[in-house]
Amino acid sequence: MSANITADDEGKRVVNAQGDEIGVVHEVERGTAHVKPDPGMTDTIKSKLGWGEADQETYALDTDSVDRITDDEIRLGRL
Repeated sequence: MSANITADDEGKRVVNAQGDEIGVVHEVERGTAHVKPDPGMTDTIKSKLGWGEADQETYALDTDSVDRITDDEIRLGRL
């Protein structure tokens, strides 16, 4: 799914397919969500999202990873 992410999605939780929170949308810029990761998120999950191991403030979310967007969260598909 190619998600249509807008400024209305700022502040939403980003969760994996199992419903575990991996971060929060910090801001949306030109249709790309920039996610502030949950401090407990593992490097394995970051790697699967293409976020690498760098200790950045936020990471760009690949819209191809998004399964669906609800009023409260952005749910990712299987990683």
